[in-house]
Amino acid sequence: MVMAIQDISEEQVKEILKGIKIPPQPQIMVDLQMEQAMPDPDVNRISELISHDASLSGTILKVVNSSFYALPNKITSIHQTVNILGMNSVVNIVNGISIKSALSDGQIRELTRFWDSAMDIAMVSTTIAKQVKYPNPDEAYALGLFHNVGIPLLMARFENYLGYLLGGYASNQERVIDFENQQLNCNHAVVGYYMAKSWNLPTVLCEVIAEHHSSIGMFAKGDVVHNEKNTLLAILKLSEHISGLYMILGQQNVDHEWNNIEKGVLEYLGLNEYDLESLRALLFDMGICPEDYGTV
Repeated sequence: MVMAIQDISEEQVKEILKGIKIPPQPQIMVDLQMEQAMPDPDVNRISELISHDASLSGTILKVVNSSFYALPNKITSIHQTVNILGMNSVVNIVNGISIKSALSDGQIRELTRFWDSAMDIAMVSTTIAKQVKYPNPDEAYALGLFHNVGIPLLMARFENYLGYLLGGYASNQERVIDFENQQLNCNHAVVGYYMAKSWNLPTVLCEVIAEHHSSIGMFAKGDVVHNEKNTLLAILKLSEHISGLYMILGQQNVDHEWNNIEKGVLEYLGLNEYDLESLRALLFDMGICPEDYGTV
């Protein structure tokens, strides 16, 4: 069953989202965005806003002190952290934390792999974006962080949702989302699209989130038009694969989706197998890329 955003009526959208709690942007997010929109944003004001939230402060310090940034000394200052990460990254992290407000503590524990994989893919996406000279690596980061946001939201509504997700990853005949469509008449890409729209994320990010499991027809054929959306989609698909998402989230030995698009994605990004192995080695040293591909 193929389901695309343009094929869904307003009534179907309401039915899909019925019963799913879409967390609103927290007030701190609004305050940060207002400060960011100022002609000369005040880093002291931004740091103060973040320091008022213990969870947010702790998460941001964890990010800046991760192996991804490889800083010589641990950072404990929120002010210094904001300077290092930059406003766009800070806003992305705040959005990611607010997703959890829709879930119970038990559901959050069950989705540990989801949260970890989202941060890993965001960092990998940034690395790849810089390597292929994509001009907006912060967009690639945001896409990696939020592209699967529909998963925890559907899990909050459907008791057996993770089973449907695994069924999609196990299939080598269909898209990952087709199994969800058959069982639920919706999928995490569609829900993620509306979640991203509700947060006023850039249109191009919303569209890639909607289409991120519909890339086979595009990249398998080759001759893909070079534009911002397709570049972000290619970066995301490579990031998902190289981060081992099919193992971590899908619990599979084989990345069926990647096998269908690998040649097209690498050609689009101007990469070869040597580049891919070099990238894996770099990310493994950063503690992101799994050591043993093909082992769940």
